[in-house]
Amino acid sequence: MAGPAPTPTATPQRLRPHPAESYGPGTSIGEWRPEYPDFWQATGRRVARRNLWVSIPALMLGFVVWQVWSVTVVRLNDVGFGFSKAQLFWLTAIPGLTGGTFRILYTFIGPIVGERKFTALSTIVLVAPMLWLGCALQDTGTPYGELALIAAVCGIGGANFASSMANIGFFFPRREKGTANGLNGGLGNLGVSVVQLVAPLVVTAGVLGPPAGGPQRDAKQGNDIWLQNGAFLWVLPLVVTALLAWFLMNDLTVAAAPFREQKVIFRRKHNWLMTWLYVGTFGSFIGFAAGLPLLIKNDFEVQGHQATTYAWIGPFIGALMRWAGGRLADRIGGARVTMLSFTGMAGALVVVIAALPSGGDRGSFWTFFAGFLAAFAFSGLGNGSTFRQIPVIFRDRHMQEAEGRGAEAQAAALRQSEMEAGAVTGFSSAIAAYGFFFIPAMFAAMPVPHALWLFIGFYATCLALCWWFYAREGAEAPS
Repeated sequence: MAGPAPTPTATPQRLRPHPAESYGPGTSIGEWRPEYPDFWQATGRRVARRNLWVSIPALMLGFVVWQVWSVTVVRLNDVGFGFSKAQLFWLTAIPGLTGGTFRILYTFIGPIVGERKFTALSTIVLVAPMLWLGCALQDTGTPYGELALIAAVCGIGGANFASSMANIGFFFPRREKGTANGLNGGLGNLGVSVVQLVAPLVVTAGVLGPPAGGPQRDAKQGNDIWLQNGAFLWVLPLVVTALLAWFLMNDLTVAAAPFREQKVIFRRKHNWLMTWLYVGTFGSFIGFAAGLPLLIKNDFEVQGHQATTYAWIGPFIGALMRWAGGRLADRIGGARVTMLSFTGMAGALVVVIAALPSGGDRGSFWTFFAGFLAAFAFSGLGNGSTFRQIPVIFRDRHMQEAEGRGAEAQAAALRQSEMEAGAVTGFSSAIAAYGFFFIPAMFAAMPVPHALWLFIGFYATCLALCWWFYAREGAEAPS
């Protein structure tokens, strides 16, 4: 475990809020020192929490847009679209490609533009794919290529996570980063469950009225449904949340950094190691969330189990466990929790494999579902703990290098560590987001048990890396 944080040295004036600085809603802040207790108590905590509580719904709605296809595809053929199982899995997977790619861009753009402005902008642009999707779903003659393009545009919603997590990390002191990132990421991740729970409900009635269009006929159930409501429902919340971000959040100019400074992370070994670990935790969470509805539909619907009834529960548990993982990591160390996460996910997938239908065996839905719930829970723990590890690793290493060089060198080291940790947080989340694409794509390309065994093998490599570099006695970067 990491040792106690070095206590910064500073003059008494710098422990208090800067008299010329404005910390009100909608302002830019240049002086920000959450590690100083006087500043944190007097001003920092209040401002940081305001930004956190606006960031959470913005991030949640980004996940809603990113994951809307995971529940939309389940009903496409029921209203007359007529796509193959592989085509449906690809529609589910495509947002993962654009989400991951745009996360890379958002990681570095946010600090350049200013996170308040960028949060508002990246939220309001998501109105466009929701309107496009709602219109396209009303016509069963919409070409597959157009639906694939809409899925790609919806993927931009997933990119918001990279800038949001990097931003919130700057606001909080080291001792609270795990909890703050766990709340932001965990409650933001709830967008997956929200859309998988709410969208199937709102499509069953014309709750949005005539402006949303008329119903389609569900050939399987023999009733009318309004599939477009699952997209149109989110337009107003997106507009409102973008306005809240613009007027209530803050830009931290101290966190601003051009790309030429941020790109130093590509020379940091621990950037690549932590990215590997986060691919295992978040990549699993988001990929399983995208693929599970169709797995239930394909393997267990004939037994009377509806994907829309059960699929949201796993991501809900995983999102809540992200907060628990961050909080637990603050107490016992992130590396220990991360190792628990990979061990638990591997065991859970063994249970899932044993419960799948095979040959003449119908499988066991409840064992299958329990295994996936456990996998989601352990992935959530790891999501929280890895994002606690990143700032600790970079802060400790920079502060060690600055030890004995005076207060000014220590302050510069602290600023550099915060900038690098934010960039690593965003970059690792970008690469991990490709799990959204690869996991459903693997389910489409090979037998599901084969894919799951590959995941278990990958978790073994993550366990070995985490133990060697971060958890064992004498580890290079205990965290």
